[in-house]
Amino acid sequence: MPFLMLSILADVIATAALKSSEGFTRLIPTLIVMVGYGLGFYFLSLSLKVMPVGTAYAVASGLGTALIVLLGALFLKEPLTASKLFSILLIVGGVVGLNLVDKHS
Repeated sequence: MPFLMLSILADVIATAALKSSEGFTRLIPTLIVMVGYGLGFYFLSLSLKVMPVGTAYAVASGLGTALIVLLGALFLKEPLTASKLFSILLIVGGVVGLNLVDKHS
């Protein structure tokens, strides 16, 4: 699970840098995007040694999505509506459910 968390963190950093890259026209944010996604896939591949690919990918994409929505609201002044918050709760609930199912299988 630690590799999966590192994968999520790297993906979130890369995704957050996408806006700053301005269509890959700014060097430093573009490098952050490339390195971040590279590390994200690398750590995801390591996590697949101990968990099923479907669960790992669902957890990574779900938690990554939830974190990006929250970062967008906190730092990019994107609106955080009640429906977005409810949707994040659904995502987190699904991630928890997948982990529980895998542990009992």
